[in-house]
Amino acid sequence: MAFNKLTIEDVDIAGKRVLIRVDFNAPLDGEGNITDDRKITVHLPTINYALSHNAKIILMSHLGRPKGKMTSKLSLQRVAIRLSELLKHKVGFASDCIGEDVQKLVKSMNSGEVILLENLRFHPEEEANDANFAKELASLGEVYVDDAFSAVHRAHASISAITQYFPQAVSGFLLKEELEYLSQVFLHPERPICIVLGGAKVSSKIGIIDNLLDKIDKLIIGGGLAYTFLAAEGKNVGNSLLERDKIEDVNRILLDAKKYNVEVILPIDYLIADAFEQEAKTQIVTDNIPDGWIGVGIGPETVTRFTDALKGAKTIFWNGAVSVFEFEKFSAPTYALAKAIANENALTIAGGGETTAVIDRLGLEEKFSHVSTGGGACLEFLEGKELPGVSGLTNKGKE
Repeated sequence: MAFNKLTIEDVDIAGKRVLIRVDFNAPLDGEGNITDDRKITVHLPTINYALSHNAKIILMSHLGRPKGKMTSKLSLQRVAIRLSELLKHKVGFASDCIGEDVQKLVKSMNSGEVILLENLRFHPEEEANDANFAKELASLGEVYVDDAFSAVHRAHASISAITQYFPQAVSGFLLKEELEYLSQVFLHPERPICIVLGGAKVSSKIGIIDNLLDKIDKLIIGGGLAYTFLAAEGKNVGNSLLERDKIEDVNRILLDAKKYNVEVILPIDYLIADAFEQEAKTQIVTDNIPDGWIGVGIGPETVTRFTDALKGAKTIFWNGAVSVFEFEKFSAPTYALAKAIANENALTIAGGGETTAVIDRLGLEEKFSHVSTGGGACLEFLEGKELPGVSGLTNKGKE
């Protein structure tokens, strides 16, 4: 699918106040220090483009969940310092995101200057998608750019309501790249196409499966959601995560898969533990999981089964760990699958928080075609849902 929204390259930004919605929601340690700056670096292409066109750049973002109250540990001031280092360019910081002082600061900007506004979520109006708050934010800029893919599924003031106050609302480079790659999963993908789903709950993946099932060739199911599939086949899953109320949905999915000639590949052996902790006793079992034991990952035969199923695929989308990788003792199956996907000669796309964490931990990002920055946004897009931060952007042809 051709990207049909206007981008920052389609509008004149030279010398103008360019208001860019980014997602600088970087992970922090207990002291509020940034532990991983990928959330910042992914926006550098858009910011540098605006700098190269001598724009006045006003950046706005959220950080954490302050619940509408000022919280010093969630101030974006540290992010401004880190961004300045990454850009090799001074970044000013506004102590709020609205108000008279912010207005004065922005109006005094010279071309080529960069300012980061304080955390949007210090104001409850942001998450309430409040029109007046959005209008006040909009008054800071002459051009609006949304580059925050990981937040586009939120109907928040800086993402949704704000677009009505600009004649044109355009995309940054990150948002465009995300949508172009993810569109390839279900719009004219190169086949065979294989979807690999893990994670905890089947309920969070039903929407994706329903939306993609008639477009794919293989569906690989691992992780916690596999146990509901196994229970639907009449197998005992012990004390493993099981959503009994979703067994009917699973049975429907299995019937639909047969109708669409989609091969569904489920685990045939399991790594199980007697407790959900690092020091638990473990064993490998096939077919049924004994009562009192918990499934914590796929077994070695299943790892081979899954990696064999990937061979020859031309498009692979992966979301969700297939074992409890947070505990090193249970991480091997997920690591093996990540490496197998990375080594396939295919368009390989990964999305979701824990999936990205695995890829980062193994240093595999360069071996994937695309690693999405958005967990919820990625999943909702693949479910076919309308994303407020995308629908509000101006279509090409409406310039």
